[in-house]
Amino acid sequence: MTDELDENALTGREQAALARTRTMARLLDEAVAIPGIGYRVGLDPLLSIAPVSGDAAGAALSLYIIAEATRLGVPPKTLLKMVANVTLDTLGGSVPVLGTLVDAAWKANKRNVSLLEDHLADREDVV
Repeated sequence: MTDELDENALTGREQAALARTRTMARLLDEAVAIPGIGYRVGLDPLLSIAPVSGDAAGAALSLYIIAEATRLGVPPKTLLKMVANVTLDTLGGSVPVLGTLVDAAWKANKRNVSLLEDHLADREDVV
């Protein structure tokens, strides 16, 4: 990240969208702490336990963050990175047994929220 994100410089619409995407990423990537090791996992790796349908559901939920980023004017190059993160997460997650571990480690949604935050911080049109 080039600049720190000044959330006070964001419009109310941007603040609300950022809060929604952060909540979705937390739900999908870090909703539950694994006792004893301090690592957090979310619904995404839990969904991937169900072959095919679980990975598809996780990918569909992950697309919400990309849709919000699109509405906020994130450039196509960054959106492509976001899609690549979800694609890698989905393909990696589709591998039996190992895929669940990939889903737990990759955290595509947190990566995508970080890309969104970078976009919002680096804009030159912020008042």
